[in-house]
Amino acid sequence: MLVVIGANFKGEKELLGVRDGFRESEQSWKELLLEPKGRGLEIDPKLAIADGALGFWKALPQVYPTTRGQRCWVHKTANVLDKLPSSMQGRAKGMIQDIYRAENKASALKAYA
Repeated sequence: MLVVIGANFKGEKELLGVRDGFRESEQSWKELLLEPKGRGLEIDPKLAIADGALGFWKALPQVYPTTRGQRCWVHKTANVLDKLPSSMQGRAKGMIQDIYRAENKASALKAYA
């Protein structure tokens, strides 16, 4: 199942599209990403956040060439923790969360300088 959720500057979220996807393929993502354009979306989204689905990242610039991409912090954190011994995971998870919850880059850097 492929899902696209949009959020505006106020943080209000809206479901923009849902469809079955063939193994999260590039073509399936491209078709889903085109749906909002077909309903009148005229401006490329500023930011897209997703997991590591390669099909999504291949399709995104084809449909929204100016949209910046960011890897989902939940997936990124899970991938980092998976590489650490279980004895370090609790502390590392807290440190990672401090970084992505920081108000800005300077605060994130200062937290562990």
